[in-house]
Formats: sequence, structure tokens, C-alpha cells
Amino acid sequence: MSGILNENGILLGASFANQSDAIRQAGNLLASAGYVTEKYVDYMLEREQVTSTFMGNNLAIPHGINGSEAEILRSGIAVIQVPEGVSFGEDKTAYVVVGIAGKDGAHLDILTQIALACMEEDNIHRLRYAKQKHEVLSVLGF
Repeated sequence: MSGILNENGILLGASFANQSDAIRQAGNLLASAGYVTEKYVDYMLEREQVTSTFMGNNLAIPHGINGSEAEILRSGIAVIQVPEGVSFGEDKTAYVVVGIAGKDGAHLDILTQIALACMEEDNIHRLRYAKQKHEVLSVLGF
């Protein structure tokens, strides 16, 4: 899965007033990297209205809804570190927000790799406190 994430798609030390701002930033990173169209960001926000993308273990993985595939230009992810956390609902604080866009069925493979890396609390801690973008790349394995 090369080309899915590079240092331009990583934002360290972010803070957000709410989950919508975090999701919008993740989508904007995906769009600026050429993975998605601007319209995909709206679909990411819509997804959050349908069901939360908070995955537990202080991780949120916002992505589009069914029907948003046409807005995905190529597969990619964006990673945002939120050291102080952002609320994704009651008792749901995300320190790591990973926006994803999977083209041609790559969605599940991307989710699997992220889930495997982030199921370890130590890895979430490493992502939350990473000082360099290469540390994020190392933890996620992309």
C-alpha cells in the first residue's frame, strides 16, 4: 500500500473545538494531497451524522458514506495528532484522527492495517506524543 500516506498528510499538535472541525481538517488534508475531491469532505461530515467514526482506544477514523466513492481519486489517508484530545461524544475522546479514502475496494485493507496498528494502547500513546512525522509513519506502517 505504498503512496497511501506521506509526511504531507500528517498534522502534529492539532487542537479542535469539536469533532466536525477535526473531520473537516482530515478531509482537507486528503483533498490537498489529491486523494479526494472537496465534495468528499462533505460526505465525511455526513457519515458522522449517520454513525460515529470513533473506534475506541482514543482513535477516530472518519471516512465517506456509501455513494461517495466517485469523489475518491486514489486511495490515501491523513493522520492528525490531537494531544489534548477532541470529543467524539460523551466519554469518547480521540487523540488520533485518521481520515481515510479507499479506492476500488481498498477501504477494508486500509482499515485493517490501521486497526492492527492502533489496537495496541502503546501505539496510540506513541502517535499522540510523536514529535516527528516519521514516527507516525513508523507506527502505522504505511
